[in-house]
Amino acid sequence: MDTSGDDADRSAAVLDDAAFTLMGVWSHAHNAPDVPVPSTQLRALFILERGPVNISSLAAGLDALVSSASRLCDRLEAAGLLIRDPGRDRREVTVRLTADGQALLDRLRVRRRADLAGVLDAMPAPARAALLWGLAEFRAAAAGRDTDGDGDGGSFPMLA
Repeated sequence: MDTSGDDADRSAAVLDDAAFTLMGVWSHAHNAPDVPVPSTQLRALFILERGPVNISSLAAGLDALVSSASRLCDRLEAAGLLIRDPGRDRREVTVRLTADGQALLDRLRVRRRADLAGVLDAMPAPARAALLWGLAEFRAAAAGRDTDGDGDGGSFPMLA
């Protein structure tokens, strides 16, 4: 009797619970009083941290309509966290982080890593090593999956 599917299902359930806990620890820094934007706007800033993009690409990264992404950019621009750069072709506007936007993301990253380090520090060293090895293997396996079915080994959006 093949029980590998049952083992994978049980492992997936444990991972799902652990991921929920991890996301709680990870997102704790995002809810600080000095974070001036909600989570959807933070997602946009994290996308822009990779480099300037046009509004259509940002919308695709957020899985949102272009009009919604444009309004989101209006709010982020008003907050001083992004800037619009009109290109040579005025129809294609590029958005990028401002220094304040990058400083916000840097501040969040420091807080997240401190929160994560606190949890990891509470773990026994062998368990911490096993977790980190397992997460590296998980990331490699997820990055190698062809999730979009086009045969090119496409990965999950956040791994791109």
